[in-house]
Amino acid sequence: MDKRIKLRALFIGGCITLFFAVLVIRVFWIQVVQGSDWHKYAEKQWTSQSTISAVRGTITDRNGNKLAMDAPAYNVGLNPKVIAELGVKDEIVSRLHEILGTDESEIEKQATSMTTPTAKNPVSELRTWRELNSGGRRIPQDKADQVNALIAELKEKTGRRYDVGVQLDVTTKRYYPKNELASHVLGYTNNDGEAVAGIEAYYDKQLKGEDGSIVYQRDNQKDKLPDSQDVYKPAVNGSNLTLTIDETIQYYTEQAMKEAFKQLQPKSITVIAADPNTMDILAMANMPTFDPNKFNEVTEENYDSFKNLGIKAEYEPGSTFKIITLAGAVEEGLFNPEATYQSGTIQVGRTTLHDINRVGWGPITYLTGLKRSSNVAFVKLGYEMLGAERLRKYIDAFGFGVKTGVDLPGELSGAITFNPNIKTEVATAAYGHGRVQVTPLQQLVGVSAVANGGKVLTPHVVKSITDPNTGVTTDVPVHEVRQAIDAATSEKVRGYLEQVVSDQEIGTGRHAYIDGYRVAGKTGTAVKVINGKYDYTKQVVSFIGFAPADKPKIAMIVVIDQPADSKLGGGAAAAPVFKKIVSQALPYMGVPKATDDSDTQKKTKTATSAPAPVSYNVPTLTGKTVDAAKKKLIASGITFKVVGTGNKVVKQYPAVGALMDGGQSVYLMTEDPTKMEIPDLKGESLRDALEILNLMKVEVTTVGQGYVAEQVESSANGRRIITLTLKSARAIVTGVDDEEANALGTKEATPAAGDDQTSTEAENTGSTDKKTEESTSSSETSAETTPESFGPPSTDAGTNSTGDSTEGTKSTSGSTLKIPEPTGAPTN
Repeated sequence: MDKRIKLRALFIGGCITLFFAVLVIRVFWIQVVQGSDWHKYAEKQWTSQSTISAVRGTITDRNGNKLAMDAPAYNVGLNPKVIAELGVKDEIVSRLHEILGTDESEIEKQATSMTTPTAKNPVSELRTWRELNSGGRRIPQDKADQVNALIAELKEKTGRRYDVGVQLDVTTKRYYPKNELASHVLGYTNNDGEAVAGIEAYYDKQLKGEDGSIVYQRDNQKDKLPDSQDVYKPAVNGSNLTLTIDETIQYYTEQAMKEAFKQLQPKSITVIAADPNTMDILAMANMPTFDPNKFNEVTEENYDSFKNLGIKAEYEPGSTFKIITLAGAVEEGLFNPEATYQSGTIQVGRTTLHDINRVGWGPITYLTGLKRSSNVAFVKLGYEMLGAERLRKYIDAFGFGVKTGVDLPGELSGAITFNPNIKTEVATAAYGHGRVQVTPLQQLVGVSAVANGGKVLTPHVVKSITDPNTGVTTDVPVHEVRQAIDAATSEKVRGYLEQVVSDQEIGTGRHAYIDGYRVAGKTGTAVKVINGKYDYTKQVVSFIGFAPADKPKIAMIVVIDQPADSKLGGGAAAAPVFKKIVSQALPYMGVPKATDDSDTQKKTKTATSAPAPVSYNVPTLTGKTVDAAKKKLIASGITFKVVGTGNKVVKQYPAVGALMDGGQSVYLMTEDPTKMEIPDLKGESLRDALEILNLMKVEVTTVGQGYVAEQVESSANGRRIITLTLKSARAIVTGVDDEEANALGTKEATPAAGDDQTSTEAENTGSTDKKTEESTSSSETSAETTPESFGPPSTDAGTNSTGDSTEGTKSTSGSTLKIPEPTGAPTN
């Protein structure tokens, strides 16, 4: 008996000892061997981490006007499990379809989404949360309000206080307050916040910053513990970019392009404006365009609208390229403006090249050849005088064939591929034909070098970068690439190009003439290649120039791809667009009109002179109180007009430092000009009325001449429009219309302030046939094309003479866009 008890006790004791041994070993294994792993797991259970999103940097124009910024947005989420429990699927699908525009089948698919079977959970079941990706991400406030109304209705219907199967999560989205304005420069970000194009993509690293985080301890209810040991990593917000773009000049540009697009019905229009002294891009636009707020509306039909053709289109420039040949010839001392040559045709090897006027104009001077855009003149200058080697040297010196280095993504390099041993390729390259492919921006960089004293500068769109975390602002410096020609050559070439515009009888650029300003420029017309052959019904027409010619402040290129009327050349189609934009931009920039004979650009056979009026330099008024600004102007003897009801000057016109004559007034804007009410303009001159309406970005249509007698406001497509009826001073005072007064024998001269001056021009007596001699072999004249090409190749279009239309004036923001009627051959 005792022995059995002892054995039993021994057995039990052994089992207990073994159990404790196993327990100790297990504890040791867990505590020591796997201790770090279990500690990490425990930390994961009691800690939580939240992401602190960095704010994407704001993008403004050079004057601080916001062009891109972060704004509140919302994501729509669905709970298929709750939707099924409550039986509200049909109502949710129907209402979200109405609010978001998303296809009902897609919403239903997400509202009934099932989990994917796994080894641990082999049975598929309804999901608990599913984000509505299609149309439900980053929705704006107005749609979020409608979704919240739906949620409130569902709560009332089901009696549930919380989850009813639909919810909104707060996030941010990229917002472009000016909509289409400068969209090709800005680019956009997609629904995932990823930068896709433009400045947004090029400067994405600087703009997006770095997200922060906070780690804290919580209980099983997910509430933060009182003694939580938080680990905080602050977010580093993205840098703010100040662009070189000027919102007002960009607006002038886009409005002129819209009007031209409507009139000409082309495939596309591209315009770039820059300060030639710094290569600050002041405006860059393409038409058709897009709204970056609606980037998700891209389709196969409108895909081309998203391309920035200013840097992504390669095309044969035609006669605008003659500027480079001219500059090289002047630099080498080969251009004698008074020397003569036989115009019409020229033999190069076995090929006959010719002017647009095939019979020519007889023996003419080289300066006349430049004004008429004679191909023969430039074959002699580029091929015979400069030769292939020197011609290529200047083409390279001006930056063609390589990227300009602009701070925008996707820039193409163009291509200069003429063979120096093939005579016709060298000869045609001298006037921008054949194996010469350029981008609009390359052209603008080249002509800016001619304008600024011969310096090739790197164009840029960002003016400065500000780190909001430190407050440090870094300016983007002006970068000089090389000296292409010397300053003396630049001055001479500017003078020659000015005559292309000022000569109203034969100058191909005469439609770019701006009364009171000296304008220099050159036209171009390039025939496109369709299916490997020249199609003379499809052309790329352009104008490139700068003003004032003696001290350039703005350089601009206008490229119009395939206008509906193939008879319109660069002079008739593109030059008026240049004129409209620049005639608004120069006064806005504070560039005064010339006031005497020594400074005024003359039209041929025109001689006017007048004593210079009293003039003033406009002082700094922006930021001052209205009373302080008034006192300053009264003390200076300058007349002024206060517009708006504010007590502080938010904008002034003309700009600080502008030279204005004693008859002008300074306008003091006391509210946001684009939002304030249009003032009563009755009795104002057209010039003064247009100045104030320009600031307010109001589209203007004028009827009649003289002073404002009546104004009628309207709107279309979200834009304000005002129609001004103009009458003479006598008609306004007496109430008797000019026609009636004339009928009574009263004659009165009524100048229309601000109206465009027109001229009578000689008809072109030459041939209108503009087809290039086709004896050139296809291997010598073929040109590479790209999917984004405006379309090579080119021909020179010469001197069609057409006068400006004298019909009633229609104006957008005060300036008139007149497209001359073609009379046969295109005006180049």
